[in-house]
Amino acid sequence: MAQENEREIQQLKNRFRDLAERSYAQGIYTFTGFLGLSGQDIFRQQERELRYAGYALEGGYPGADRVMVRFGSPEELGYEVPFPIVCVHICPLQQKFAEELSHRDFLGALMNLGVERSTLGDIRVGPKEAYLFCLDSVADHICGNLDQIRHTHVKCQVTEDYGDFLQEEPEVIGIQVQSLRVDAVLARVYNISREKSLELFRTGKVYVNGRLCGNNSRLLKAGETVNARGFGKFTLKGEARETKKGRLAIEAAVYR
Repeated sequence: MAQENEREIQQLKNRFRDLAERSYAQGIYTFTGFLGLSGQDIFRQQERELRYAGYALEGGYPGADRVMVRFGSPEELGYEVPFPIVCVHICPLQQKFAEELSHRDFLGALMNLGVERSTLGDIRVGPKEAYLFCLDSVADHICGNLDQIRHTHVKCQVTEDYGDFLQEEPEVIGIQVQSLRVDAVLARVYNISREKSLELFRTGKVYVNGRLCGNNSRLLKAGETVNARGFGKFTLKGEARETKKGRLAIEAAVYR
């Protein structure tokens, strides 16, 4: 298993190098597929090596978890090509008969269509609907073939009218911690034990600003974002204030 993972990592690194080199040598834009947190971390490891080609990251909307990398820069190439990302609205044919569907339900139905995971970005799920960000090359296939999720019949169409839905307001919570160690803050934000928090680090499930965080004692700074797989993400807001008892009072914007 470890060898398979190493092989996959090396293949992805080679892919990044090939795309950067092709963009630079041919004077064109090249694109990766959508990258999850682990893929983004691998890209960040090569960031300095690939900087010569120019690059940008985009997921279709601000704060997207899954993003694409575009190699090439408008300054060097003299023109710009947008990311090939569209948004597909998936909603029930009849609201009153629709089930409450989860992210897992939507993703499972999409994967059953035979599309690659790398062609799919974030799936923002509401009570009975979802907005899917995906490559424009698979949008027609999805719209033409996705007609049922679990027992709910659905319809799909490409849309640009998703702004209000995506304006997610985080829950701002106030907590007190002994220090700004990322494991301590994470444990308090999600109200889990320190041991459970440490397990997330041991299993490679914690990312800070898009980079895998293996150092659980790393000190967080204001504005940094922590992703914990299975829990969500939060951003540390403002500066810590020391309480009369010597603890640190902080605020975190939590995205469930």
